[in-house]
Order: sequence, then structure tokens, then C-alpha cells
Amino acid sequence: MRNIDYYLFTLSPFCYLAGERLEAIARKHDVRISYRPFHLLKVFSETGTPLPKDRHPSRQAYRFQELRRIADMNGVPINLQPAHWPTDPLPSCHAIIVAGEVGGGNIGSLVHAILRACWAEEKDISEHDVLAECLEKNGFPESVLKEDMSKAAEAFERNTDDALERGVFGAPSYLVDDQLFWGQDRLTYLDAWLDSRSGSW
Repeated sequence: MRNIDYYLFTLSPFCYLAGERLEAIARKHDVRISYRPFHLLKVFSETGTPLPKDRHPSRQAYRFQELRRIADMNGVPINLQPAHWPTDPLPSCHAIIVAGEVGGGNIGSLVHAILRACWAEEKDISEHDVLAECLEKNGFPESVLKEDMSKAAEAFERNTDDALERGVFGAPSYLVDDQLFWGQDRLTYLDAWLDSRSGSW
């Protein structure tokens, strides 16, 4: 079965705005998704991308316009300045990794629930209770958060190193075959790639 490597960051508004369209594409084409939380801020540092707060004011203003446009076009609620952003991304990223290993729930819905908690529900996704609620609503036990997170931390670092090695520089990023698709607005291109008979253009 073909596989899509989905490099995601739980503080990314663009990962949130992608919604669950990736999952719909995967079902359409009968492909698997490997969810790979990674440290986007480290990738920014390595690839020379400034943090949003350090970008030129014109770029910051455009970012807000773009987020609002995408949210409106997709009918998705968003708070452009969440009360708990930025926050520590590690607990949520590690929880996703462990949940994927434990299994039994809907990992795609879990990822979106965590992103929605940050960007639409004014919740701090570094908090145990917030993550526990997201886990339980998507078929995972709260005990996920009691697992030894050292292995999850190692996997998170591996995902980050792999992302850099494979040319990933932003989130969301989707890798299938030898093709990199960056951004929620490239999901239509990903769909078209999988739709092509030969798998190449």
C-alpha cells in the first residue's frame, strides 16, 4: 500500500486549516498516512526561516489576511490570536506519537482535535486535561499520557531530522513517492498526483 508521510506541527494554523481533507484523499485513493509530528521551529532555524513574530510587518499582516481567507473559504472557525499560542508543543506532539503506537482510535481525528483546541477553542494544548479530552473523544485512553515519553521524544527528534533530510521546510508537508507537497493549499495537487494513472506528470 502506498504511503503519505504527513509532517505536522501542533502549533501550526495551516495544519489546522487543512482540516481532515488529507484523510479524505487517503480514503479515496486507498493509501496509508504516517503521521509524523516534528519540530517546525528547529526546521525554521536550520533552513533560515524567521519565526512569525520576527518577520517583516508586511509579512505578518499578510499572514493574518491569508489565515482569515482560508478559514472563511473552508467554513472553519479560527481565532487569529489564540489565548494559548505559542505554548509548549512537545506534550501534544509526543501524545500523537504514543497514540499512534497504542492504536485503537482515530489518529487523524485526534490530530485535528488537538489543532482545533488551540486555534478555535482557546485551550492550552500543553495541558494534561486538554490532551486527555482530545484522546478520549477520539478513541484513545487517557493512559497514553502516562506512558514513558522518552521514546516519543526520540521519535519526535527522528521525525525532525528526517524532515530536514527530505527537504521539508514548513508545515503541513506531505511526502508521497518522491514528491513533496507543502501547505494545505497543495492538497489538491496531492490528490491529482495520486489520481494520475502513471503516478508521474
